[in-house]
Amino acid sequence: MNKEFKDRIGNEASHAIKAAGFIIPAIDIIEGKCVRLTEGDYSQKKIYNEKPLEVAKKFQDAGLMRLHLVDLDGAKEGSVRNWKVLETIAAKTSLIIDFGGGIKSEKDVQIVFESGATLATVGSVAVKNEEEFLRWLLQFGADKFLLGADVKNEKIAVGGWQETTDVWVYDFIKKFIDSGVQQIFCTDVSKDGKLEGPSTELYKNIVQKYPSLFFIASGGVSGINDVNLLAEIGCKAVIIGKAIYEGRISLDELSRLNLSIGS
Repeated sequence: MNKEFKDRIGNEASHAIKAAGFIIPAIDIIEGKCVRLTEGDYSQKKIYNEKPLEVAKKFQDAGLMRLHLVDLDGAKEGSVRNWKVLETIAAKTSLIIDFGGGIKSEKDVQIVFESGATLATVGSVAVKNEEEFLRWLLQFGADKFLLGADVKNEKIAVGGWQETTDVWVYDFIKKFIDSGVQQIFCTDVSKDGKLEGPSTELYKNIVQKYPSLFFIASGGVSGINDVNLLAEIGCKAVIIGKAIYEGRISLDELSRLNLSIGS
């Protein structure tokens, strides 16, 4: 495949991903089951469904087009574990899937793409092994990665949120925008899974600093008002998990919102 053709295909795929709507539902996986954590704490685990495919199909049936799939076992252990779940969902739905958790090596990246993910989601490796991540951007294409900026007090958190670094989130984002990354999501760990509202001020600051970035908010969404607010401050999309599973937002509401915000 020549470079011009590869770039064109990559640009078309990137456009399709960005046009897939404002709402990105999340499925977090532990031992093949759909779960949610609170503040990234593995001891605060709640199982919502033992069959993630059923959940993914409900999202698709509601008209949602993207899926944020997280391998929490992989994130904790340092290599991809739940790739079979990815493979099943990719084969049996038409969802555009980003998959993350435990992607630490080129082999992990290949497994993720071969299993059907459109995007590989990375976070810790971009901090701990920056040279390796930059090689992946060149090898696979920067448009094939969704970069996660997980934060505590505006500093990057890594290793399934178990470790906080001294890397300022704004420096982290700028560095990888300059390296070609087009999509970044940010999760304030202190908000995640608590249904107390997202870190709108943080996200507003990021959007204002980097207006051309396809920025995705994540964590803390408690209802429709939060989603509308995130759209108003300029976020391009939002990842929603616990609010769906706890019935704070219905799939019908999300479907209508996805159409209205995206139009």
